[in-house]
Amino acid sequence: MSSLNCTLIQTKLFWQDAAANRNMLEEKINSIKEKTEIIILPEMFSTGFSMQPEKFAETMDGETVAWMKRIASNKKIILTGSLMIKAPSPLEKAEDEVFYNRLIWMLPNGEYGIYDKRHLFAYGDEHNHYTAGGKRLIASAKGWKINLQVCYDLRFPVWARQQFDEENNFEYDVLIYVANWPERRSLAWKTLLQARAIENECYVIGVNRVGDDGNNIYHAGDSMVINPLGEILYQKKDEEDIFTIELNKQHLEEVRKKFPFWKDADSFIIKNE
Repeated sequence: MSSLNCTLIQTKLFWQDAAANRNMLEEKINSIKEKTEIIILPEMFSTGFSMQPEKFAETMDGETVAWMKRIASNKKIILTGSLMIKAPSPLEKAEDEVFYNRLIWMLPNGEYGIYDKRHLFAYGDEHNHYTAGGKRLIASAKGWKINLQVCYDLRFPVWARQQFDEENNFEYDVLIYVANWPERRSLAWKTLLQARAIENECYVIGVNRVGDDGNNIYHAGDSMVINPLGEILYQKKDEEDIFTIELNKQHLEEVRKKFPFWKDADSFIIKNE
C-alpha cells in the first residue's frame, strides 16, 4: 500500500507583498531535503489575509500562478495553497469580474485544480470582498483521495462530511485545511481539526501561518497532522517550521475496518452550486 509524503510550511508572511512572499517561500521549498509528494502553503500565502483584492488580486495568468507552475515542475511535486484571484463573474455579464479566495492544486505537469473558499469569514468582512465558491475539490495523488478546504470552512462539518458510493467506498482519505487562523481562537482550530479527523475517519492536515498580519492580529500557527483516530502526529506553536510526514495507508484502512462507524451515519446530499 502506497504511503503519501506531505510537507507543511508554517511561516510568517510579508503583508500584501507577493514578490517578497514568493522569494521567501521558494527559499524554504529549496531547503527541503526529505522526500515529499505534496507541499502545503498557508491561506493567502502571497499576501496574508487581506481585504484589498482590488489592489492585490492576480489573475490565473499572473505571476504567482506561474511561480507555482515553475516550482511544481522543477521540484516534481504537487504545490498547494490559496491566494486572491480575480476572475470573470459566473453570474453577471461576461465583462464583470469578481474576487475569490482560491486554493490551487498545482501538479508537476502544469495542470491544476481549483477550490474557491465556500464559507467566507463575515466576522472579518470577507463576504463583502470575495465571492463564495460552491463546489468541493477532491484531488488525487498516488491513489490517495484528498479533500481540499480553506480556513473558515473548518467550522462547518457538513461541507467536509464523508459521502459514500454504492460500494461503500470512502469519498476521500485526507482532509487538508490551509489557514490564516488567529491565535485568539486557536482552541477552536485545534479542537475542530481533531473532530474532522475522528468523524470522517481520515487524516487531517491543517497548515496555518505565524506572526502578526497587517492588522496586528497574531497567528500562533498550531499547524497539525492528525490520524484517523484523532491522535496528533505533529503540532507546532508560534515558530516557523517546515515539517514532512509520511501518511500510512494501511493504518487508515485498518482503522476504517476495525471501527466501521461510517455504516451508521446519516445519508445526505450536498448541493454543489
